[in-house]
Amino acid sequence: MLRRLLMAGALVLCALAHAAGPQFTPVTPLPPGATLSFPKDYGAHPEFKTEWWYVTGWLNTADGKPVGFQVTFFRSASGHDRANPSQFAPKQLIIGHAAISDPANGKLLHDQRSAREGFGLSYAKAGDTNVKLEDWHMLRTADGSYTVHVDSAQFKFDIKLKPSQAVLPEDERGYSRKGPRPGQASYYYSEPHLQVSGNITRNGKASAVAGSAWLDHEWFSEYVDPNANGWDWLGANLNDGGAMMAFQIRSKTGAKLWAHATWRDASGKITQFAPEQVKFTPQRRWRSPRTNAEYPVATQLTTGSTAWDIVPLQDDQELDSRRSTGAVYWEGAVTLSRDGKPAGRAYLELTGYVSPMKL
Repeated sequence: MLRRLLMAGALVLCALAHAAGPQFTPVTPLPPGATLSFPKDYGAHPEFKTEWWYVTGWLNTADGKPVGFQVTFFRSASGHDRANPSQFAPKQLIIGHAAISDPANGKLLHDQRSAREGFGLSYAKAGDTNVKLEDWHMLRTADGSYTVHVDSAQFKFDIKLKPSQAVLPEDERGYSRKGPRPGQASYYYSEPHLQVSGNITRNGKASAVAGSAWLDHEWFSEYVDPNANGWDWLGANLNDGGAMMAFQIRSKTGAKLWAHATWRDASGKITQFAPEQVKFTPQRRWRSPRTNAEYPVATQLTTGSTAWDIVPLQDDQELDSRRSTGAVYWEGAVTLSRDGKPAGRAYLELTGYVSPMKL
């Protein structure tokens, strides 16, 4: 009788485990002295729930006018059984966002798409950066450069991103806390000051472009506290050759739940700022005519004793991704100044202002 009860209990537990879906690898602090491993960590990490390769930057067109651009590839694991050998099994979803910020247009030009991984049409490969979403792709080549191709109805990218600086591991050697609990974290590195060359096509006309970009690569299974509403994030290529990343996670009341900043100065010295040392103070808000959301598009960022003034290239840089990730957020080109003097070009991301951000 006891054996039957134990067997029945085991079957129930197995059924519950199966119903709960696959278990994903948690993000844990790196062992003392350990670092991220390259080139392996340039590639995909399918054992974690979510991952993204996020490129943002400023370009100058042939006529000298500045434009901002964004290209992002997401990998999201589904709850489907990863042991299923069928190529039709929707185990991974690949999502892409692309955008151009040009003040001449008055608002953001953007596109999005998504597809299940499989059949060589869409994938995110392990070992090195190689992400494909139908006819969009991002590939890291032998010399460390990235080739990026995006073909959308309103625009087309064919660009190359060439590293000019060393990889910047964020926070604790690449282990980046996003909340008070250790599991609320990602593995995270950046590549600042990527040298951009290539072409952007708009209205059927190709234009040679050159500029600089910032690449973020993060992977995780749990990201933010359940009470989080969204975040403000900045990645800045500074004029003196330095680089800075800063973010804050906001609660549903608007209060700061967590924050961090990394500043690598022109000499290569890295300073990490704790949550209490990072502050985003809105200076001016813009209201979207489409969603009625108010975004703090002009903001003062404080890192330690240093204040940075952030001003947008244009106010309307709202991106509606409800056909892919389900979110509406503001992602735009901004300038930085310090003590009233130009200090750099950056991208600012503002999420959770339309509705709570869900990953």
